[in-house]
Amino acid sequence: MTFHGLNGFFMKKYALAISCFLTCYLSYAAAILIPMDEKQNNHLKAYGAAFYCLQEEIDVDWLLNYRGGSFLIPYSDKILRECSVRGVSFEMISDAQVNQILNQISSPSVNMNVVKLEKAPRIAVYSPKNEFVEDESDAVIAVLEYAEIPFTIIYDEEVLMGELANYDWLHLHHEDFTGQIYRFLRRESDYLQAEMQRTTAIGLGYQSVPAMKYDVAKQIRSFCASGKYLFAMCSGAETFDIALAADGVPINGYSDDEGDDLSELGKLDYGKSFAFQNFTLGNGRNFSDINVSGRWGGLEDEFFTLFQFSAKWDIVPSLLTQNHEYVIHEFHGLTSAFEKNLVKSSALILGENDDADRVRYIYGTFGEGHWTYYSGHDPERGSGRNRGMSRRPLVELHPNSPGYRLILNNVLFPAAKKKKQKT
Repeated sequence: MTFHGLNGFFMKKYALAISCFLTCYLSYAAAILIPMDEKQNNHLKAYGAAFYCLQEEIDVDWLLNYRGGSFLIPYSDKILRECSVRGVSFEMISDAQVNQILNQISSPSVNMNVVKLEKAPRIAVYSPKNEFVEDESDAVIAVLEYAEIPFTIIYDEEVLMGELANYDWLHLHHEDFTGQIYRFLRRESDYLQAEMQRTTAIGLGYQSVPAMKYDVAKQIRSFCASGKYLFAMCSGAETFDIALAADGVPINGYSDDEGDDLSELGKLDYGKSFAFQNFTLGNGRNFSDINVSGRWGGLEDEFFTLFQFSAKWDIVPSLLTQNHEYVIHEFHGLTSAFEKNLVKSSALILGENDDADRVRYIYGTFGEGHWTYYSGHDPERGSGRNRGMSRRPLVELHPNSPGYRLILNNVLFPAAKKKKQKT
């Protein structure tokens, strides 16, 4: 046999050996573990991989507090390929290893639990759909796109036509539900956007933008009460609560209607708001004193801390705070943080700043549904971070962002099989 013949013979033998090894190794693997600790190459894409499994009707176990809130998935060639293509770190583990992990989690001595994710939620984002907002896409839209999680953008027309019934989860971001459309105009595009809202209101038969926005807020309130999931950030959270408390009465301010200062006249019904009470309407840059901007000049040395709950007893708050880091950089927005003294006792605080006077992340229930408020505009857009870059959220630069992870915890929240909270 010639040298080349021998070389070909041994190469075939080597290839066969590798093939046999892989066959044995893959048959040995019973599950795929997607770690969510510091070993994960891309935390945000990992959520997308978990969501993809739900779309394919593949079971996902969310291992609360196990290696940063890892995902456990039955072995599948399809999922293996998806993780590889998406750049998601994974580990193939045997039945024995799966049992070892589950036994560890079930131990009463550790703060861990397993939550089964059952069905991919239908995701909607409340946002204008025109050329004036393309360069300011909110952080949630950017994160969903980066994680490859499908969603639909809807706005006032769709909400008022009853289309919320087609979705399980709704996001609100930098929006003014009080209808004060001329309050924060800085550029020509802001003015054009405000005029489009006025045109929409008139076209739908409303005399003013505030009247239209209040009806939108009522539809969203009913959506949540029916058992759905609301996630609001920045001014979307603050002004939604203000609109509910105003109960349809025009608010005096930079509006196209004249109205009264409802807080001074005692006309705000705080019982109708989700999260806040006893607040006073603002002027200038603040919608109300719910928003705490205060002394923030640069946020490089400012942090907020996530509370750690009992994963065995308090399933929902544990799920919403899953992370590989629990101390997170502050970030600002039209509503940068919530005044702690104005948060209702019925709301559960999930994260607050270091000196405990500003609340960043809160959760509650309304009717049969759930809501979460997260203050600030973009978790990776602090005063000193990414300065001078485009206004578009630069999610691709922060694939391991603990601040973005909180958004995606909420996206998966509707898929989780709930157990009644014990405390």
